[in-house]
Amino acid sequence: LSGIRDLSTMDTPPEARLPVKTFVSEYSEDVIKEAILREMERGGQVFFLHNRVKTIQQTATEVSQMLPQARIMVAHGQMHEADLADVMTAFSNGEADVLVCTTIIESGLDMPNVNTLILDRADRFGLSQLYQLRGRVGRGDHRAYAYLLVPRGRRITEAAEQRVQAILEASELGSGFRIAMRDMEIRGAGNLLGGAQSGHIHEVGLDLYSQLLQEAVRELNNAQGQEQKVSKNDADLPRIDLPLKARIPDSYAAHMPTRLAIYQRIARITDRSQIPEIRDELKDRFGPPPQEIENLLVLADLRVLGGALNIESINYNDEAIELRLRSPVGGAKAALQKALGPSAKVGNQQIHVAFRRLEGEWLSSFTKVLRRFLAFNERLASLP
Repeated sequence: LSGIRDLSTMDTPPEARLPVKTFVSEYSEDVIKEAILREMERGGQVFFLHNRVKTIQQTATEVSQMLPQARIMVAHGQMHEADLADVMTAFSNGEADVLVCTTIIESGLDMPNVNTLILDRADRFGLSQLYQLRGRVGRGDHRAYAYLLVPRGRRITEAAEQRVQAILEASELGSGFRIAMRDMEIRGAGNLLGGAQSGHIHEVGLDLYSQLLQEAVRELNNAQGQEQKVSKNDADLPRIDLPLKARIPDSYAAHMPTRLAIYQRIARITDRSQIPEIRDELKDRFGPPPQEIENLLVLADLRVLGGALNIESINYNDEAIELRLRSPVGGAKAALQKALGPSAKVGNQQIHVAFRRLEGEWLSSFTKVLRRFLAFNERLASLP
């Protein structure tokens, strides 16, 4: 949206890497014993993740009682640094079969011999965190297993159920981007692309907010001596703030990356002839565009038209739409006033188009005013 950076994804896993086989189950001693024994029989090791320091020793004791033959160590972030280093070194050297630990293992660990993860209370973790934790096993060329345990006989929240279901479905290699998009859908993204907004976006609108953000990025790039990547035409397009519901509804295009791509295409329009093409494409792909999308295209049309008229901004204020020009009208003020008609009041560097209420066909009426302005400029330019 802002042009700060492009997005690329890497979907190709390392050679010989196998996807982690994932299971979801209620807490069960039988499941835990079977998972640990299977890993021990093939000479591997196990992460048993219990993310509460207060009860982690008790959990380690329970696992030891289930499997007296298993060698068990404990690791968590509140241990002394030297003790934690000793535990991790010993476990890495194969001196224990099971490491009962907290999320301290979440990132940075690469232990190819650890190929089973048992995650207690999986419903308490975020989706990206579940994905990171699952990535701690299966680092070698052996098949790895992840067991996500939820409380027995207790209901978990709907969001937790969606997170667990998402991590279960995205078990193939290279699914990180899909997990991130699903996480955004579950948690929400500040409703950036929705009808209900908040904060700065709510105050100025998505269209103007995106332009302001682009300008800020452009200024930072210039300050750091970087080459300006925005074309002159983009820089000359006016800022628009009109009370219109202009967005792509989720019900029209449910896939978020698709909606983002459409927003970006509309934001990059620099020729009015592109608008009918996009409208026809949307109709062909998703059906007749609703009014919100028509408004979005109208705003894009106004932006391009305003750029051709050397307009700096278009704002609605006090029952009138105010056009702020980049340069003074000068001696053409009276002729321009006559060309635009009685609804417009032409100043030296501003034009007010009066609308008592923005109802009915006000938008098409305002567009006609801009077209008369464009025709006036063309006639003026053709004079000898």
